[in-house]
Amino acid sequence: MIEARNGAIAAFLAEPVLAQLLAALNGEGEETRVVGGAVRNLLLDEAHSDVDLATTALPEETIRRGKAAGFKAVPTGIEHGTVTLVSKGQSFEVTTLRHDVETDGRRAKVAFGRDFAEDALRRDFTINALGLSRDGAIHDYSDGLADLATRRVRFIGKAEERIREDYLRILRFFRFHAQYGAGSPDADGLRACIAGRTGLGGLSRERVRAETMKLLVAPGAAATLEAMAGAGLLMPVIGGVPHLSRFAAVAAEGGEGVYPAFRLAALAVAVREDAPRLRERLRLSNEEFDRIERIALALQRLGGQAELPGLAALRRIAHAVGNDAAAGALVLLTASAEKDVGRDVQRLIGDLGRTPPFLPTGKDVIGLGVPPGPEIGRVLEAARQGWIEAGCPAELEQQMGLVKAALTADT
Repeated sequence: MIEARNGAIAAFLAEPVLAQLLAALNGEGEETRVVGGAVRNLLLDEAHSDVDLATTALPEETIRRGKAAGFKAVPTGIEHGTVTLVSKGQSFEVTTLRHDVETDGRRAKVAFGRDFAEDALRRDFTINALGLSRDGAIHDYSDGLADLATRRVRFIGKAEERIREDYLRILRFFRFHAQYGAGSPDADGLRACIAGRTGLGGLSRERVRAETMKLLVAPGAAATLEAMAGAGLLMPVIGGVPHLSRFAAVAAEGGEGVYPAFRLAALAVAVREDAPRLRERLRLSNEEFDRIERIALALQRLGGQAELPGLAALRRIAHAVGNDAAAGALVLLTASAEKDVGRDVQRLIGDLGRTPPFLPTGKDVIGLGVPPGPEIGRVLEAARQGWIEAGCPAELEQQMGLVKAALTADT
């Protein structure tokens, strides 16, 4: 694997800003290596978003050297040895080598050190403990390369101990398996996760949400969620019964399902009450909650039956919750249908998207003699419903005719 990636490693280390930083941080008794996800993904020929570095230098020395090389230094986690160095729009987290002094299942007290092996072995999984020196050498202290080759996500050392250090690692185990693993989750890791599951209750909901959302969009999410459910570890996270077959069908299709909130709806939403439960359980953002609640409302209006509605019925729902939510609910409603309705669903969604706009406004209603007030909204709503029933004609003249009809019906 390393031989096959030598060219990519050399190109990575030659990237100008990274090369400049490594030159500044290495030498004069100090050594700095690229560590973690960037090394893992480089060896897998996958994209990486962040480049983290580990160094023997203390934070103050990291800041001094970084500034001398023209980097902006931000003490983002200096109490834990982390400094973020920024140049030309690129940022790098540089952390002094550490070892744990004390852990309580949520956070650790650390002390600085100078041993790369000790620092690597305090990490969670073997595939995340790889290091890359400035000269291109790969450092592997836990057989991470072998696990990477077989797509095995395995805890470093004793899984139970790693989990007791931070119970979020239970969710990370499944998330990393969904992203990088193959086959069934590592048996030792799975047993340790089951044994430590009560520790999930002590985690912050924000941390649980972050891991859950990443898991939902991972390539192997469907099979991994099945494994979590079988181990009794999924319901404690979402607080309800999962819709695994529906999720699997949505995940297999891709497309809309790349949005974490939509995949969460596919997994955990059947009725409107599910939305506030998920918001509380996972500390959803307002945007995520709004999206999920509107999908739940649309599902309820669709009636919960795996049958396609007519276009007029779908338009009525879309008027209440928006086109995206109506289309998403339609996909969920039919995701597990026994017969193939995919083309019909896409045709309906396409027709919904081509619905012309309803043009009349309050000013138009006032122009017909209605004084300002709540009556304007009532007339427009009645006219819009009539417009939907009439097939959504696009011409303003026809739409205004429906407004006049709604006004006449009230007199």
